Amino acid sequence: LLAGLAVALAVAVLVYELRSRGQAQAAVVPQEAIQLMNQGAQVYDLRDAAAFAAGRISGAKHLDPAQHANAAETLKRFKDRLLLLYCENGSTASALTRQLQAGGFTKVFSLRSGLVQWRTEGLPLQKA
Repeated sequence: LLAGLAVALAVAVLVYELRSRGQAQAAVVPQEAIQLMNQGAQVYDLRDAAAFAAGRISGAKHLDPAQHANAAETLKRFKDRLLLLYCENGSTASALTRQLQAGGFTKVFSLRSGLVQWRTEGLPLQKA
């Protein structure tokens, strides 16, 4: 019984680690995000319209939260192109990145820790 429990625990840890690594590969820090933007990545802000208008990454387009469920359809023209998603703290962008990857998007990334990290590093925001 104890050996079985140890094996189950080891499998659970392995699954957790593999899942974490998969998510981490799609999340980029602000400097990597800038590199992606310089390579022509389409940038989408996932926050509400008021937050978008208050300040966004230069060149970002707005993807309203109501559109997140249909994001694969809305963004299908970018399926094989660089795509960078961000939100306020990174959680929404990370979840949508996983959803798009599951839908066949091959080059989609999220901004790790979202605009919180962007602001922490003193990077500029564009206002409407």
